[in-house]
Amino acid sequence: MKRKMKRTLKMPHRRVREGRTDYHQRLRLLKSGMPRFVARKSGNAFSCQLVEHRPAGDRTLVTATVPQLRKLGWKGHGGSLPSAYLVGYLCGMAAKKKGIAQAVADFGLYRSTKGSRLYASLKGAVDAGLSIPHAKEILPPEDRVLGKHIAAYADLLKKQSPEKYQRVFSAYLKHAFAPETIATHAAEIKKKIAG
Repeated sequence: MKRKMKRTLKMPHRRVREGRTDYHQRLRLLKSGMPRFVARKSGNAFSCQLVEHRPAGDRTLVTATVPQLRKLGWKGHGGSLPSAYLVGYLCGMAAKKKGIAQAVADFGLYRSTKGSRLYASLKGAVDAGLSIPHAKEILPPEDRVLGKHIAAYADLLKKQSPEKYQRVFSAYLKHAFAPETIATHAAEIKKKIAG
């Protein structure tokens, strides 16, 4: 007579059920032994952190966010490619001051897209002197991280459709900032961060 085996349900960890953590990916990152360069994005903001793993729990070593950029005079959109680059650059400079020389990129569950805001922040950190393993072709070009594509689009709209220009760039114009000057503005903020 065959004995029936009882089936037990193995419940995944809460953070896996909520779709917040991939523990296999996390383990691969932790095995590197280096701090993680953690980049997170939302529609209107961006943040970067250097996080160190400890048995008692992760410890944040450095944090850089868009509000910190605003204190330096940044007038651009908080979720744009230039702001992601500048936040990464700010994080890289802060890491350098704390004596952190290398890290490994951690983009969480975000899809990896060549030239995206995540890679713009990575480029910012690398330009600041942080050593992070990556492929050069995934980084956005210099003119995009400074916002020259935004300036060109704003200039085109201003000439062809002034009412659409007012609508699309209303947040910039509300703060008396001309979007056509974003590339020079981003370069100025980068110089301020470099000190």
